[in-house]
Amino acid sequence: QLQLVESGGGLVQPGGSLRLSCAASGSTLDYYAIGWFRQAPGKEREGVSCISSSASAGSTYYGNSVKGRFTISRDNAKNTVYLQMNSLKPEDTAVYYCAARRSCSGYAHPSQYDYWGQGTQVTVSS
Repeated sequence: QLQLVESGGGLVQPGGSLRLSCAASGSTLDYYAIGWFRQAPGKEREGVSCISSSASAGSTYYGNSVKGRFTISRDNAKNTVYLQMNSLKPEDTAVYYCAARRSCSGYAHPSQYDYWGQGTQVTVSS
């Protein structure tokens, strides 16, 4: 059973950076696509990014609201996926979740994912 644990959230000023980690246990991440989602209070869960499995060349996908500011990557040796977030804005404030599925096709739909982490809070405020 794959288990995911997010870390790296916190409080940061506008324009700052954070790197989130999604560490896996119970199975290797090599065969999974990993998506990052976020959910702000009173809003629906939003797909932020996805990285395909190693077998699919680790292709990456980004939502329009984060394109050019966020970078997703994976380190299979550490069984971990990262989300580097730069130029953070107050509207990026949310709980961030990572999730696993077999491919990134339709990555922005939460219902397509089989495994979820518990989330990590990101707050962007001065």
